Amino acid sequence: MEAGLNSDITIAERNFHIQTEDWGWDNPFIVTKIFSQGAVLKSYKIPYQTVLKTPFPSNQSIRMALEKQHQEILDRLISGHID
Repeated sequence: MEAGLNSDITIAERNFHIQTEDWGWDNPFIVTKIFSQGAVLKSYKIPYQTVLKTPFPSNQSIRMALEKQHQEILDRLISGHID
């Protein structure tokens, strides 16, 4: 299981916390949640098989996928394109 990532950002005077976690081999998902004022606004739960293009992913490939997902969600939030 890879360590997660956390980011805090303020957009239009509103504070957000973005948290991305690897749920590990027994529950193979990378999960990103967007929080504001303690409430979860949006959650993205992506299975390993979707983000990892190999049947035998390494810890390094999982970490890269986790970082990529975290950054993509940050970019979407900043650009106002959270669905």
